[in-house]
Amino acid sequence: MYQDHSYGKLHPNILTIRSEEWEEIVKMDLSDRPAYEIKQNELRFGQIVSLYLGTPFDIDEYYNRLYDYVHDHTFGFAQFDHTNLDRTIDQKDFQSLQKLILMSREEKLSINRFVAFLDGENLLIRDKNPAINRRIREAMIETLRLFEQTEDHGLQSANLRRVLVDVIKWAKNHFPLLLDSSNPEKMVARVLWYGDANESQVYFLYYMYMMGFDLAIFNPAGIDPLAKLKKIITYSFIFTYPDQSEGDPFPKEKRRRQATVAYRASREIEAILNHEGSYLYKPWQLRDYTPSTLTLKTTYDELFILIKEKAFVRPNFEVKNGHVNIPSIFAKIMGVSRDRKEYWDRIQFLLQLPHAQLIQQFPFTRPINNDFRFHYQDAIGTDGLLSPEKMMRAHYWKYKHLPTGLQKGIAYAIRTLCSRPSLLPVHGESNEEVNIYMFTQSMQIPSALLQLLQTFDYSQDVPTLILYNNELNGQLSRSDAVMLLLLNQFGIDIVLYNPPGHNDLENYMDPGVFDTHWLDDMVFNLEFKEPSIIKKIFSQGFLKNLRGD
Repeated sequence: MYQDHSYGKLHPNILTIRSEEWEEIVKMDLSDRPAYEIKQNELRFGQIVSLYLGTPFDIDEYYNRLYDYVHDHTFGFAQFDHTNLDRTIDQKDFQSLQKLILMSREEKLSINRFVAFLDGENLLIRDKNPAINRRIREAMIETLRLFEQTEDHGLQSANLRRVLVDVIKWAKNHFPLLLDSSNPEKMVARVLWYGDANESQVYFLYYMYMMGFDLAIFNPAGIDPLAKLKKIITYSFIFTYPDQSEGDPFPKEKRRRQATVAYRASREIEAILNHEGSYLYKPWQLRDYTPSTLTLKTTYDELFILIKEKAFVRPNFEVKNGHVNIPSIFAKIMGVSRDRKEYWDRIQFLLQLPHAQLIQQFPFTRPINNDFRFHYQDAIGTDGLLSPEKMMRAHYWKYKHLPTGLQKGIAYAIRTLCSRPSLLPVHGESNEEVNIYMFTQSMQIPSALLQLLQTFDYSQDVPTLILYNNELNGQLSRSDAVMLLLLNQFGIDIVLYNPPGHNDLENYMDPGVFDTHWLDDMVFNLEFKEPSIIKKIFSQGFLKNLRGD
């Protein structure tokens, strides 16, 4: 470290540059960058803070480039993410922090005094360069000022201990090596952050930002981890790739696959033709998207018009930010038409839809009596809702054999189902007990219904579940109701026939969840009418020919 300087203060300035010149400028000596100046005891230099969102079409090239940024000495980035920060802390430092936080709350210390105490207790790292030492203190002051402005109750917030302990231990564990490679007249530390960041990590990134480090932030998911600071920090540039992904772990070695020119061109054409909202979707293009439903409110006649339409043709179908919003039908038909032929023709019409399934025996689910209370509570995420990732990793998750995109869709449907429950409580159940019941029953989707979900190409034909409840074939159960709510949340069309016009769904769920259509006659003990053999053969053969089977 160069130690004898004619300046006592460092002043970084964020450079505004183009993404295509980033690699060239980030490797420059500070003295060769714009905005470099030593004047009046102050060294000013250009700092580069870049944000890369999403991924390119050639994912292998993307990860190989990230690998080079860290392992090529001409770049020399130190790489951090939520998995590799050193979380160890000396017990003496921890006790000193506890004491200072308690003192701050009792005496309401100013931020400047609080940082002076941190420095006095050797909780801030020391460098041989006085200007860097000053910058370390100034950066901590700015970080605490940000905390005071952002958090409820400021420095009196209960979150201060957790955040400050994290920031201090990460700085003490990582800054010495970062500063060892720094010389304010030649280069500053370079940090590559990969992926998302939790609350403490956001403050740590801000601390490094205020230190004047070059920061390059990459998030394959396309979400700015510092979004909450968008009015406070300045980026040199933001570059958005055309694709998005959940992201692989940061590469430990280079990938050996190389995309051809034709492959990249093909992906670019797909992006143009099949971008979100274009309504030109390839088969299974949305298989990794997360489905959710918008239940349509229709008339009885509209039901039979809309139910045959593909999802992307229906009103309010939307694909955006990795989510697909599917307009679906959830309807109950009470009674029977006076025109019996029309009644049965319409039922047979539904049965002939692609991916239609009929249920005539109730209950069609098996209630689970195991106590999933612990599993439910353990699956709650930091936002207070069920965490799809935690559910999918759990030993009780029975859907691991399914494609990952479908597993994710089921997990998010369960999360949404429990976040705004439509199931009615029984026997004085609390909201949490209702959620636990729905969570438990959702872990046992019958195999036939799982197959129905697997046939669902979200932009195309919507699977249809037809239930015929004439009360001769058993009673719809509460666990059945949960399953129907879950399927509705997933975007499946559901039509329930009840010829006598009695309550079944209404006993278990909010009637506002589904449409109710009243027909002319209430008919009891009406057996289900199977289509004639000739009609069945004709319709199936005709449909097959239309589909090219």
